[in-house]
Formats: sequence, C-alpha cells, structure tokens
Amino acid sequence: MNDLWNNVLNQQYEAALCTLNHCIVSSPDAAWQGKVVNMTFDQAVFHTLFFTDYYLGKCPEDLQQQAYHQQHADFFADYEEMEPRVQVQRYTKESLLDYLQFSRTKARETIAEETADDLAAACAFPPKTFSRAELHVYNIRHIQHHAAQLIMRLRMDYQVDTPWFGSGWRS
Repeated sequence: MNDLWNNVLNQQYEAALCTLNHCIVSSPDAAWQGKVVNMTFDQAVFHTLFFTDYYLGKCPEDLQQQAYHQQHADFFADYEEMEPRVQVQRYTKESLLDYLQFSRTKARETIAEETADDLAAACAFPPKTFSRAELHVYNIRHIQHHAAQLIMRLRMDYQVDTPWFGSGWRS
C-alpha cells in the first residue's frame, strides 16, 4: 500500500511541477514582471516553489538549514515569504528554474523516504491539524492553484496555451 501512495504522490508532484515549469519557460519577458493577483509573475513562481520546499520538510525549522538555502543565501535574502508583508525581491527565470529542479528532486527524495507511519502521523506545521499524507496533497494543490493563476495570465494576455501534464510527464 505504501508503494502505491508513494507512486501516486510522486506522479502528482511531478505533473504539478511540470505545469509550473511550463509557465516559467513559456512566459514572455513582458509577462515576467506583470501582475498576478497581488504579486508579480516571478514572485508568484517563487512563492509557489518556496512553500513547496517548505512543506516537503519534516518541520518548519528544516527549511533554512538545507544546504541549498545556505548556498543560495542571496536568493532567499531575509525570507520575506515568512513575514506578513508585501514581497519586494525579484527573481530571474534561471534562478527559479534552478529552484524548481531542487524542489523536484526534493519531492522525489522526500516521498521515497516516507513510510506508512510517516504519512499517517500528524504534520509538524502548525496550525495545520492534518496528517503528513494530507500535507502532501495540500502542497500539490497549492502548486496547482498558483500554476492556474499563471496559466490564466499567460492565456489571457499573451495567448500562450498550456498542455495538460499528467502521469509520466517530464519537462
């Protein structure tokens, strides 16, 4: 049973991250600094990847301890995502594509290590009160939510179509 759930989670993370990857690479330069709800396109991509990374951890304290974060300290700056304030930092496509690859690898490695007991246990991200398994579903839904906002902006303003990414996709 655990192999089944791990496979499902891996495929759904991959499909969601493929969709986000498509948004990044398909974004015209004019869209990159454009508004997507209350952020710019690049900030919305960063926000999505940041919380993907965050919720893939075992607990909130793991985030800043990762080698990737320490090696890219300027990229994360003062962790403005963790504060209730307007984002100001800007990001390049290249830096976000690199972060996406990190997140993709982290998702595969994290899911591979999850046991049935891990997935059934309460998640360690207050105030969330659901299981670690549901946290993964929540995380995938978050990626999809923001990818949909980006897709809508690309389609409405730049006539960029987005294919459906499902099981077995890799981009």
